[in-house]
Amino acid sequence: MDPLTLILLILCLTIALGFEFVNGFHDTANAVATVIYTRSLKPTVAVIWSGLVNFLGTMSVLTAGAAVAFKIVNLIPTDLLTSVNGPVGIWMILSILFTAVFWNLLTWYFGIPASSSHTLIGSILGVGLAAGFVQGKGWGGLNADKTLETLQWLLYSPLIGFAAAGVLYLIARALLKNRPELFRAPDGDQPPPWPVRLLLIGTCTGVSYAHGSNDGQKGIGLIMLALIAFLPSQFTVNPAFQNTEIQKAIVQIHEARPLLENAKFSDKGLTEKAQKAAADLADLESRIAGKTSLSSLSVADKADVRGDILKVNSTLKKVAKAPETSKADGKIFDGLRESLSGAVEFVAWWVIILVALALGVGTNIGWKRVVVTVGEKIDRRHITYAQGATAELVAMITILLATKIGAPVSTPHVVSSGIAGTMAASGAGVQLKTVRTLLLAWVLTLPVTILISAGLFWLTAGRFLAK
Repeated sequence: MDPLTLILLILCLTIALGFEFVNGFHDTANAVATVIYTRSLKPTVAVIWSGLVNFLGTMSVLTAGAAVAFKIVNLIPTDLLTSVNGPVGIWMILSILFTAVFWNLLTWYFGIPASSSHTLIGSILGVGLAAGFVQGKGWGGLNADKTLETLQWLLYSPLIGFAAAGVLYLIARALLKNRPELFRAPDGDQPPPWPVRLLLIGTCTGVSYAHGSNDGQKGIGLIMLALIAFLPSQFTVNPAFQNTEIQKAIVQIHEARPLLENAKFSDKGLTEKAQKAAADLADLESRIAGKTSLSSLSVADKADVRGDILKVNSTLKKVAKAPETSKADGKIFDGLRESLSGAVEFVAWWVIILVALALGVGTNIGWKRVVVTVGEKIDRRHITYAQGATAELVAMITILLATKIGAPVSTPHVVSSGIAGTMAASGAGVQLKTVRTLLLAWVLTLPVTILISAGLFWLTAGRFLAK
């Protein structure tokens, strides 16, 4: 590796870890705001504890998988992902990282609990759009299916948080009429009764863990993209995908290929894609047949194998869901897609540890600006014990469920919406000035980050794509 490339690799890794570091004090402040403002924990204790739990949440990727990471990565159009090696990949990563870190720092400076998820997703979409227009595809440069699916979750999760927290608060108020102290603001520095205190600490712990398990994967995905771009020989395909997995994939290819070749769909475009996928599978089989490990492939073959798998998997998912596909055939397509995913969707263990450390340490620095906004400026009155517990309980469940199905969601949006939902349910009202600022940041994040990353990518990588 030449010195310039090495410097750029170190820069990319540093910025990616910086994104997770900023994410720590930007997003996790939402988890500790309620325990701090209900006097359940001292600020220093709360942020240290939250940082530790964020670290553990990110480390859960070792056992639970990295579905969210690859959901983020796959927002990048397939043809751009397949050419991630070389200058295009390098400038793609840098454009995404610079934009994401810049917007996170800017919103943190003003104490706005904007979303790191929206920031990262907007940065990725900007790169896809820029690539599409440079290549003459226009809006077709976006991975439309993945984009729509991701944006739906970003939209639904705060609405779920608002409604569910409001309903849960009303239920708690109806069931706990004999505990009026739960529905009053803390008295000075007096902590709540121990049962309530343990509940609030528990929900803070749950939100911190959920945040680590979901947001930590976004940094993991970014670093793996950088490693693929700079070190294709080691990271283009999974070196642990060996003889047993290869033989299983070949058997599944033999089952799926004739089905794809003979498939007839009402959507002619899907029929053409199915036939193209069959040809790509034939090419894929020719490259991996007789190999005991994907690590034995040449660098060029690794890139081609990765490209074939990414393109085929996108088609297999659509074909499996087509109304003309039988359940039995759908299982064959889904089984093959799952097997092939193991060849390209993998994470180095040391990446998980580095991201977990960056997120955990970041939680302990710079948290106060956003905590003040969440704890003091959403409600017209001080947050109560019941409001803090219900909002965070809903946030914890929502984020953990999203992580389970591989959906990237926004911790600030879910927590802030949950608190606003309890305010509406309590009749306390909200501070409209703060809510307008939050909404403005939420609405602006996607278009602003799209424009910035698109501009950076066009200025840096445009000439390579236009060739």
